[in-house]
Amino acid sequence: MKSDHRLLIAGVTALAPAIWGSTYLVTTEWLPPDRPLLATTVRALPGGLILLALTRLLPTGTWWWRSLVLGTLNIGAFNFLLFVAAYRLPGGIAAMIMAVQPMIVLILAALLIGDRVRGTHVVACLLGTAGVAMLMFRGTAALDTVGVVAALAAAACMAVGITLTKRWGRPDRVGLLPFTGWQLIAGGLVTLPFTLIFEGLPATLTGSNLIGFAYLTSLGAVLSYALWFRGIASLPALAVSFLALGSPIVATLLGYLFLRQTFSIVQMVGVIAIIVAVLLAQPRPRQRPDDPPDNDNPAVPGPAAPPAVSGNRR
Repeated sequence: MKSDHRLLIAGVTALAPAIWGSTYLVTTEWLPPDRPLLATTVRALPGGLILLALTRLLPTGTWWWRSLVLGTLNIGAFNFLLFVAAYRLPGGIAAMIMAVQPMIVLILAALLIGDRVRGTHVVACLLGTAGVAMLMFRGTAALDTVGVVAALAAAACMAVGITLTKRWGRPDRVGLLPFTGWQLIAGGLVTLPFTLIFEGLPATLTGSNLIGFAYLTSLGAVLSYALWFRGIASLPALAVSFLALGSPIVATLLGYLFLRQTFSIVQMVGVIAIIVAVLLAQPRPRQRPDDPPDNDNPAVPGPAAPPAVSGNRR
């Protein structure tokens, strides 16, 4: 893969967390209040059913349980835990805690995929965490134990989801849309019973509510997750995980533009730090033929992948 093509894929993949960054504004302005489980379910399940109806392709063999695992990690459990953390941790602390996600991916990718850990990767992790802290921090606040655990669990869910999606790939002759649909359905089905038990369905819906739910289903789920899973298939796991740090940047900018929130010099420095961290985490340009192979760059031949990577596609 040429470096310019790889950069293009990274840019397109970054659109997914950019869309996710707009979810906070859509949720607070257009959706019924205090219904995070409903938002998560409506975001995932209808979009997955639409993709299933269009592609008419069901999982086979091991991909039944793999789809359930990936859908739970990437969508169902992740979004639920994210909402819990956001409700219980004020001042952007949840985003700061979740910035440890690339560090988890760094370790998991080395253990499960065989990716090399470079010094620049460690620097990128530290720089990205510091950048999110500067971007989201609003002063001291008491830490809620449940919120902290939820934020850490959400970061772990995303990290494990990225790594397993990269490790398992997609089954042979299965396109991106059915693969995305399977996970959206699994994530929605996981949260559906909790939605019905703990929140129930709203008695009425306004026009703004319908627009908000339509946005979450179309752009916030179908389009964004298709782009996200395509990026995971084409880029190193760590490079993709850092692109997720674009979400708090977009959320902060939209809050400044539409909700009259502040945007300080410290936050601007945080944005710059995050961008530098993302660039450091991306795979290096193609090496010369006489250079040693690089496992982090899929365009450069390297040692054979672990048997589980290629042997698991069915």
